[in-house]
Amino acid sequence: MTIALVEDKKLVELRKEKRNVQFEVGDIYVGKVRKLMPGLNAAFVNVGYEKDAFLHYLDLGQQFRTQQKFLKQVIERHGNKQNEIPHVRRESDIEKNGTITDVLQQGEEVLVQVAKEPISTKGPRLTCEISLAGRNLVLMPFNEKISVSKKIKSGEERNRLRAALQKKKAKDVGVIIRTVAENCPEEDIVAEYELLYRRWLTCVNKASEVRPPALALSEMERANTMLRDLLSPDFNTINVDDETVYQEVLAYVRQIAPERVSIVKLYNNKVPMFDAFNIERQIRQSCGKTVSFKSGAYLIIETTEALNVIDVNSGNKSKSAPNQENNALEVNLAAADEIARQLRLRDMGGIVVVDFIDMQLSENRLKLYERMKEAMSSDRTKHNILPLSKFGLMQITRQRVRPVMAIDTTEVCPMCLGKGRIDSSVNVPEMMETAIEEKYSNNKGEHIDVFCNPYIYAYLKKGFPSRILRWKLKYTRKLHFHASASMGVAEFKITNENSHND
Repeated sequence: MTIALVEDKKLVELRKEKRNVQFEVGDIYVGKVRKLMPGLNAAFVNVGYEKDAFLHYLDLGQQFRTQQKFLKQVIERHGNKQNEIPHVRRESDIEKNGTITDVLQQGEEVLVQVAKEPISTKGPRLTCEISLAGRNLVLMPFNEKISVSKKIKSGEERNRLRAALQKKKAKDVGVIIRTVAENCPEEDIVAEYELLYRRWLTCVNKASEVRPPALALSEMERANTMLRDLLSPDFNTINVDDETVYQEVLAYVRQIAPERVSIVKLYNNKVPMFDAFNIERQIRQSCGKTVSFKSGAYLIIETTEALNVIDVNSGNKSKSAPNQENNALEVNLAAADEIARQLRLRDMGGIVVVDFIDMQLSENRLKLYERMKEAMSSDRTKHNILPLSKFGLMQITRQRVRPVMAIDTTEVCPMCLGKGRIDSSVNVPEMMETAIEEKYSNNKGEHIDVFCNPYIYAYLKKGFPSRILRWKLKYTRKLHFHASASMGVAEFKITNENSHND
């Protein structure tokens, strides 16, 4: 499943997800401590991944002793589902500067949540501070407080939201009220709390049934997760080209924002959705090693294990302005916008070092720093930006919770399979006509759609009468031709009304 977020017709986020993938951020597991590492003040925990997951002492949470006592009770009622969550007496908080051996033992079972997905040679990173996020609320088991986002400034509104949950909230859980909850009806707030609490009950019942290492509760589908965090009045349309996913998204939007249900649409045109919305082309243009962005200027992006490096080059732009300082400033400002987009698009995390074009004036360097902060203000991922160093380098740190989105924009030739020699492209129209004739002879009464590379499509339309026109006349105009950027030069696909897999 591929999810694309487009702002003003420009691709800004892209997610490629496999169905039923485990070890995603937010998944909750019952794990077993494999090894204690006093030198790291951490433990390695078996959660079923090929490599042990990492759990640091600082990620245990102050209420870790209470949580362990709770888990022990849950495990003891193995296989017995209940409609209520066990109540345990609150234990003393663990010491802030304590050691892992004070609170954990090898072989002990722990309830953990994935904080970072497996990256490269590392296993998942875990936390014991469990949280279940909704659109308006975050449920925090083993916490009793109701906290309100600091971005909600009105004291009256903060009190209203707190009061809406005060009577309904269970004693052993806490709630964080998110910024988006401002002015939200009380019944919606309460309904979402009850939904999150039922999810927590599901997790507890599952934990009582399984034997570690095992999954207790999985995060929502990534499409719904993005909607949970992003859906706003600015959304015009949500297009889905899969019936199953469409029903899931429709149900979720009906749940979190019933007034916005009309923007969810099932895309069922014959032209692939990413081609129709120019997304496929943007992926190919934006996800390679070299990315052009303005008047011949371009970026070179390299990703390594330790850090990501971006080099800004003026290209042909350097010839267009007599003043080198102004030219450098113009290119750097445009590069800042594109870099902010690239960080979101590729989900680049860790340390990012950007080599901008050198500028001499300190006010220009300050302008660039402010521009980068403004360009990244819409990035939901935690990040930090430092001013330009004396070498003209800007350092950016961006929270890394999953591997960088790596998209190979090169293609293996579908004809030679990488061997370097293919049949002549002039043979493609003849092969296409043979396939059309065979398809038409078996489906005379149906429309036939032909998808091919844009270059081949342009060749078939050339001249008068063009090949396309001659074929339409020959096959009684039942043919419809489509240019698809996702097709290789020697590829083509022919479908009819009842078949889309030929």
